[in-house]
Amino acid sequence: MLQMSCTDENRLTVLHLVQPVDGGVARVVTDLVAEQVRAGLRPVVACPPEGPLAAGASDAGARVYAWPAERAPGPRLGQEIRTANRLIRACAPDVIHTHSAKAGLAGRLAVRGRIPTVFQPHAWSFEALEGRAAGLAMVWERFGARWSHRIVCVSESERRAGQRAGITARWSVIHNGIDLGRFRPAREGAAASARASLPLLRGIPPDAPLVVCVGRLSRQKGQDVLLRAWRTASVDGARLVLVGDGPYADDLRRTAPPGVLFTGASPDVRPWIHAADLLVLPSRWEGMALAPLEAMACGTPVLLTDVNGARESLPPCQLPHCLVPPEDPDALAAALTTLLSDPVLRAELGRTAQSRTRADFDVTRTAGAVLRLYQELVGQSHPTTRKRTER
Repeated sequence: MLQMSCTDENRLTVLHLVQPVDGGVARVVTDLVAEQVRAGLRPVVACPPEGPLAAGASDAGARVYAWPAERAPGPRLGQEIRTANRLIRACAPDVIHTHSAKAGLAGRLAVRGRIPTVFQPHAWSFEALEGRAAGLAMVWERFGARWSHRIVCVSESERRAGQRAGITARWSVIHNGIDLGRFRPAREGAAASARASLPLLRGIPPDAPLVVCVGRLSRQKGQDVLLRAWRTASVDGARLVLVGDGPYADDLRRTAPPGVLFTGASPDVRPWIHAADLLVLPSRWEGMALAPLEAMACGTPVLLTDVNGARESLPPCQLPHCLVPPEDPDALAAALTTLLSDPVLRAELGRTAQSRTRADFDVTRTAGAVLRLYQELVGQSHPTTRKRTER
């Protein structure tokens, strides 16, 4: 992790305060800071030191500082706020961009609107909680919005969920984007090559239908629902692969039916996407998931639950085939059976999904929209440079 002064340059400085160090949030932040470096900004990332985010952001060109923070609010919150405050004073950022509920809580309490502040929930915390905890999270988001110069949602449905919860804010909707240079359509025969390159698939017939689920093994991603559906899906010889790791890993392994494989953490999911006949993500909640966008950009069809961002990710013509209610294993099993039994339909779904994703979900477009937002908030005509004497 870099140990350098924060105040040695005149470029516009953006401090990204982030608590999740893996999964979709980490990838969004890493891709975003890479684009910001290329655009001439000076991104700084403050995050817990463990996990892939710190190394990935540093490799992308950001300065990275340790911000030890736990996922949930607890007795250490006061110290987390004080540490964030010290980093903010040291870095003197022009904009603070807080990512996810915990960073949004600590960052906004530390700054209290003194510096242009962007909050990006990456899925609302109150959707992940139940009972009193959900109510408290909702109350905080209503209150904390006063210290957000802008709340950035990754889908219109995420914004509407915030409005339904009574959050009054200045909103921007900026869809997630992916690196289209990394996630490209597979060459002819690439699926067979990808399967041959993956040791976990050795011994499996090359024509066996293969379903992959890419995501953190957690309650959010709904792999437990998928395993229940897999028991009743009727496709001879089909295999299901869960790509990822997380707190539900042991429970899922214990309850998995025959034919289900686990990869553990995977630094590169592209071979699994290219090897798959179908990517399924049975999430309970999202903002807008990255894995389906990555699969669709590669030409792999997807099956999703109807949570925030799913309808906006899919081409409208695919909604009847590729969208099922969340927490409905029967509907999921029926859709799996239909899609795995119809290779012609899958091929058409893959082609239309590829065209849609490559046209609408380029990370450079996402980064450009974020940059224009920063420009608006700091009130300058040239977003990549700013003299410190103008403060």
